[in-house]
Parts: sequence; C-alpha cells; structure tokens
Amino acid sequence: MKQADNQNNQTRRHWLLAGVGVAAGLAGATFAWRKFQPQGVMDEAVQNFWQQEFEKPEGGTLSFQSFRGKPLLVNFWATWCPPCIEELPLIDAFYAANQAKSFQVVGLAVDQPSMVRRYLTQKPLRFPNGLAGFNGTALGQSLGNAQSVLPYSVLFAANGRLLKQKAGKLDQSDLDAWLQLVS
Repeated sequence: MKQADNQNNQTRRHWLLAGVGVAAGLAGATFAWRKFQPQGVMDEAVQNFWQQEFEKPEGGTLSFQSFRGKPLLVNFWATWCPPCIEELPLIDAFYAANQAKSFQVVGLAVDQPSMVRRYLTQKPLRFPNGLAGFNGTALGQSLGNAQSVLPYSVLFAANGRLLKQKAGKLDQSDLDAWLQLVS
C-alpha cells in the first residue's frame, strides 16, 4: 500500500511540474508576443498626428492636415535601414497604381536630411516624403511602435482613424489587404 501511495505522489508531482512548466511557457510566449506587437494607440496621439508638419526633401512643408479625407498609408523609413530600402520600390509602385483610387502614401524619413536628399536624388520616389529626423521616432512610438522598429507603417481611414499598424517590411499581400480594408 505504501509503495502505491509513493507512486501516486510521484505521478502527481510529475503532473504538477508539467503543468507549472506549461503555464510558464505560455506566460513567456504571451509576454514575448505582446512585447513585439504594435501597441494600442490613444485617440489623442492620432489627433496629434494630424497636426504634424515636416519639411520636404525638395523644400516646402508636408502637412498631414492636407491628407485628411482619403485613406493614407504612412511609412517610417531610413536610408541606413536595409528592409526599408527593399520595400520602398514596392510602396512606390503601389502608390502609382492606386493614386487614382484616392489612396495616399507618405514616407517619413527618420534620418539625417542630407542622407535622405542624397538617396532620393539617386532613387526618386513618386509619393511625398517628409524629413522627420529623430522626431519621427517619437511620432512612430506615439502611433504604436513601442520598440522603434523600422520600417514601420500605419494605415489611416478616410475619416482619420488609425486602422492598421505593421512593424517590419511590408509585402504585396499587406498592401493588397490594406487596400481592401479601405475600399
């Protein structure tokens, strides 16, 4: 009888340890998933976004207020960011294909103005860009980019509401899905 009780206790301990291990693993996975997901954005941050103005590389001012009323994709990028440079031609082609459908795209370069101007001289983009500099990092964070990852993209509805966020490089399926979302 004692031996059977001993075996039962050992079995219970094994199951208890296994349960604790599974619970710890799930907690760790949940923590990691939340840490690397774009953070929720408060309405105040979105309202602040629409008040932003940036210098354009070619001169003049880029005012986000002028983009209200149509869907808007904003892409935070930098010349020193390989995934950013890889996705820019895709975003540029997407802009050219959908501009007539009232879909807007704006780039915000989180970089030194001289580097951005040099890059755009060599590889021009059809969509407007603003020189956000390192202030762009804070703006991106306010729009949910807690880890300050580049590239970082956000999608706004025609009514100005933030619809989607993506940390990391966009691909064609992202762009197609975002277009469907606002069409």
